[in-house]
Amino acid sequence: MPETELLRLTAQRAAGLIRARRLSPVEYMQAVLAAARAAQPRLNAFAALAEEAALEGARQAEAAVMQGGPLGPLHGVPVSIKDQVDVAGLTTAHGSAIFAGQPPAAADDVLVQRLRAAGAIVFAKTHMPEFGHKGLTDGPAFGTTPNPWDLSRTSGGSSGGAAAAVAAGVGPIALGTDGAGSVRIPAACCGIVGLKPTLGTVPWQSAADAFANYTYAGPMARSIGDAAVMFAAMAGPTGRDPWTMAAQPAPRLSPALAGNDLSGLRIGFIEHAANPRLAADMAENTRAMLAVLEGQGAMVEPVAEAIDWIEFPGRIMYQANFAVAMAKHLPEWQEKMDPTLLAFMQRGDGFSLHEFRQAQFARTRLFRAIQGLFERYDLLVTPTLSRTALPADFDAAHDEVEVEGVRCGITRQGWSSYVYPFNLTGHPALTVPSGFGTDGLPTAVQLVGRWGADLDLLRLGGVLEAARPWAAAWPEAAVA
Repeated sequence: MPETELLRLTAQRAAGLIRARRLSPVEYMQAVLAAARAAQPRLNAFAALAEEAALEGARQAEAAVMQGGPLGPLHGVPVSIKDQVDVAGLTTAHGSAIFAGQPPAAADDVLVQRLRAAGAIVFAKTHMPEFGHKGLTDGPAFGTTPNPWDLSRTSGGSSGGAAAAVAAGVGPIALGTDGAGSVRIPAACCGIVGLKPTLGTVPWQSAADAFANYTYAGPMARSIGDAAVMFAAMAGPTGRDPWTMAAQPAPRLSPALAGNDLSGLRIGFIEHAANPRLAADMAENTRAMLAVLEGQGAMVEPVAEAIDWIEFPGRIMYQANFAVAMAKHLPEWQEKMDPTLLAFMQRGDGFSLHEFRQAQFARTRLFRAIQGLFERYDLLVTPTLSRTALPADFDAAHDEVEVEGVRCGITRQGWSSYVYPFNLTGHPALTVPSGFGTDGLPTAVQLVGRWGADLDLLRLGGVLEAARPWAAAWPEAAVA
């Protein structure tokens, strides 16, 4: 099979060909590694390539096929892992010079263990901004990871390396993490699928504060099916994440969504969150996606009530947490840290304990407000971002202005305001491509469900994928 065809395979298709002995895992991995080496000078998506380990894993996968034993759903499929997640034998640098020279991780994170158990083969770690603090992927430790559709634009963040790689065909799937939209922002920028699961469905064992956690690990892929297979492989409890041990039913598909008739599905459309404006092309493509669901019987209704999206209280928690967690690095590393992270820490250090606790109370109010919407709607739909990808050199360090005495975040309030609220409330949120903007870059729509409705979101994402297929679109220039 020609290399270009190999790189266009979905993970499901590749695994099927491998099981049928029509595709060699070794041949497949060699093609992906060659593409990674070729793309790296332009995309700068990878913090590390694990070539020897990946090829050895591919040889073992091929031997398992020939032996005729049971094979996992991702058997022989290459996967990249965000450089925030431990992979045995590779350094977890968090996009920072602070950890760049540290010894390799001694053991796999539980999610890497589960992906390997499903048959996937880790071939790379992907770039992220320092400690995943912003929605663009760049930093003094590694440079910039641009968008494969337009190298002058950002790949988004903080899972930007993962999104850029998947969009460019360098591996069909990737593991990302999402602390304030960090799976969904880059997925939207790069034209792929990204899922932030329900809190506690997929474990995040690295949380510094497991009980107040709002960071999630989630699949990133070019197809809904691939994202669903990854999700199924990773979901389930672990003793290191208390949310996963909470008494809640396992994710299941609502019977009403089993067929193609969506009559009775009630959708609340949220056109604006904290953002005052929405680009016309993003709005048009969102309406087109809603029309697909309406065409299959769903009822779509604009959400009329005002919602306090707690943009400023959310920022208090976000920046104050960075100020506390990263303070220990300042004496030795301040001169080598990202200026944006330092700015976040400085602002976060200025908030009082009273303000921080009030922000946490606001989180509860937001959760209850969204729960109130789900008394009326089965699904919420928003644009994922208010416009296409920002310039790659956007100055996030000065991403705040003061309006009538209140600090406002330009990107968080004006660009990515739709995503962070659902980190705070715990509801599952899926971003899928919705088309292209007038500038030729991908646009995206976000589906938000009730707690535990992850499979419902994936099912509806599949409906949209079938009606408006995006897999044929391909950023050729990125790997040319």
